[in-house]
Amino acid sequence: MARIIMLFFAILSGTVTSQLPEFAQQYRQRIGGAVDALQQVMADFEADASAFGLTVDEAIARLKSGADGFARERGESMAEVKDRLDRLNTQQSELRSSGPFTRLAVFLQNMDPQLTEATAKDYEPALPVTTEGAVAAGLGGLAGLLVARILLGLGRLRRRRPAT
Repeated sequence: MARIIMLFFAILSGTVTSQLPEFAQQYRQRIGGAVDALQQVMADFEADASAFGLTVDEAIARLKSGADGFARERGESMAEVKDRLDRLNTQQSELRSSGPFTRLAVFLQNMDPQLTEATAKDYEPALPVTTEGAVAAGLGGLAGLLVARILLGLGRLRRRRPAT
C-alpha cells in the first residue's frame, strides 16, 4: 500500500509541476498583449501632453497636483500605467533573453498580479513535451515521492511508539 501511495504522490506532483512551464508560456503571450495595450495608452497620453508642450512626467505631475479630484485620480492612474509598462517591458525583455530554465525563475520572481490572475482564469493545461516541462515533471515527481515517504515514515513512527 505504501508504494501505491508514493506512486500516487509522485504522479500527482509531477503532473502539477509539469504545468509550470506551460503556464509561464501562456503568461508570456499575455505579457505581449498587455505591453501593446499599455504602449497605446501611453502614446495617446504622450500626444496629449505634447500638444500642451509637456512631457509625460510633467503632464502626470500637473494632473496629480490639480484642484480637481478627477484630474488627481487620472494623474495617479497614468503614473501607475507608466510604472506598470516599465515593469512589464523589463520583464518581457528578461524573459526573451533568458534560457528555458532561467525563464521560469524570471517568471516566478517578477509575476504581474493582474496578468497572472488573467492567465490562471484562461489557463489550459498542456502535455509537457519540452525539456523544461520534462525536468519540471521529474522534479515534481521526486518531490512527491519525498513527501509521501516522509508522511508514511511519520505514520510508522506513531504506530511504533509505546502507549504511556
